[in-house]
Amino acid sequence: MNFAYGGSGVFDTWIKNLPNLETQINSLKQLFVDQIYTKNDFANSVVLVSTSGNDYSFYLRQNGTLQDMSNFTRRLINQLAKNLKQIHELGVQKIAVAGIGPAGCFPQQTASSSYKICNENFNSASEFHNDVLKRALRKLNYENRKSVFIFLDFYSTFKSAINQHKHSSGNMDCKNPLRPCCDGVTSQNGCGQVHENGERKYVVCKHPELSFFWDSVHPSQNGWHSVYLSLHPTLRELLLH
Repeated sequence: MNFAYGGSGVFDTWIKNLPNLETQINSLKQLFVDQIYTKNDFANSVVLVSTSGNDYSFYLRQNGTLQDMSNFTRRLINQLAKNLKQIHELGVQKIAVAGIGPAGCFPQQTASSSYKICNENFNSASEFHNDVLKRALRKLNYENRKSVFIFLDFYSTFKSAINQHKHSSGNMDCKNPLRPCCDGVTSQNGCGQVHENGERKYVVCKHPELSFFWDSVHPSQNGWHSVYLSLHPTLRELLLH
């Protein structure tokens, strides 16, 4: 089952009436209240919680700064920890929690360098988020006296997959993993943008299947597959234990 909504976050984001994480968890709870699923069903389930970066995008849209982001990160992780407890209280014994990837390597940030280098300031912010999250998960596991919450290291797996892509791509047009396949014709345009006269204001690469990023913020299917291969040992352990 999937309760996720594109554009949502732990907190409310810029899209009105979009359910935040707690509201999504309440939808899961309702299945128990309605007796569609039992405690035993939940006990034999695996839950994936992935919050992406929408909370940070909204924070920056509201004139938040990188300098003050650490305080926001702590508030974000505190709320996320409360939400994770709510899921565990339903009887779920395996909860995988995704960290965030290297935000500074996403095309939205690498565009300023013509997609040549990652923005290390944003990468440092991503690492800080993951460090605070890992500490929160260790605390939750200590309180439960067992490893209910498993951290998925998206940061390292993304970095590894990006580096591997640089050396393994079979097409010269896709050798640079930091460049998105779908991009605006100017810095003022974005992927999928169309002028009112019907003119397309974006271009798509010749070989989307070889790209790592689809647009400025989303990996392509090939990119996600590369990340999955790196995460496979962790996911296998999660399912078998």
